[in-house]
Amino acid sequence: MFFFLLSLQAATAATPPPGQEPPRYAECMDLATGDPSQGVAAATKWRVEGGGMLARQCLGVAYANQKRWPSAAAAFEEAARDAENAKDLRSSNYWAQAGNAWLATGEHVKARAALDAALASGHLRGLALGEARLDRARVLVAAGDMEGARVDLDRALADAKADPLAWLLSATLARRQGDLPRAKTDIAEALRRAADDPQVQLEAGNIAASGGDEAGARTAWARVVELAPGSPIAEAARKALAQFGASEK
Repeated sequence: MFFFLLSLQAATAATPPPGQEPPRYAECMDLATGDPSQGVAAATKWRVEGGGMLARQCLGVAYANQKRWPSAAAAFEEAARDAENAKDLRSSNYWAQAGNAWLATGEHVKARAALDAALASGHLRGLALGEARLDRARVLVAAGDMEGARVDLDRALADAKADPLAWLLSATLARRQGDLPRAKTDIAEALRRAADDPQVQLEAGNIAASGGDEAGARTAWARVVELAPGSPIAEAARKALAQFGASEK
């Protein structure tokens, strides 16, 4: 009974407006990012003592930094519901974080529900809005809804254009849809931002090969092997190179 009462107190505790968080929030978040196991302990204790949505957010961050994605998603969803009950606009950010965590687990239905809630609020702005649309596009691709994914990706590029992942996903989708001019344009943007990312180089090779550019494909795939030797993505690049009769060590 005592624990239940403390939990209820946590769920109904008044939360300060953005920018006026208590010192305990910064302390908890520092642990959540720097020492996640201690962050989980600190956030759990704070939640029981009435930390409300801020404690739940901190817990979600700590779990995420341990790659405990289902636990992170659940914590962010709890934070989102607390925020909604308090009429706090940060609920949209928490829903977006929950969606990202569900996406990391491969739970696409749950990810879509959380991301839909985040976007439906109308409160996300700037990079946060772009990243939420980017995550929903990834969910839609997994569900086979390429047209819906294209809509979200195009909108994501407006707000998250500095994120190479947005350009990479847009280029990949364009290639799959047979739009090579768009694929080449977008992979060039991804390369400009993250030329040392093996995923970007792998897709650059895929797009070059689709356009009949053997030299470009060889160069990109060989770069993947250089960047990530011994990795699964390097093995994928070697297999791709084999179509040209090449053998990379």
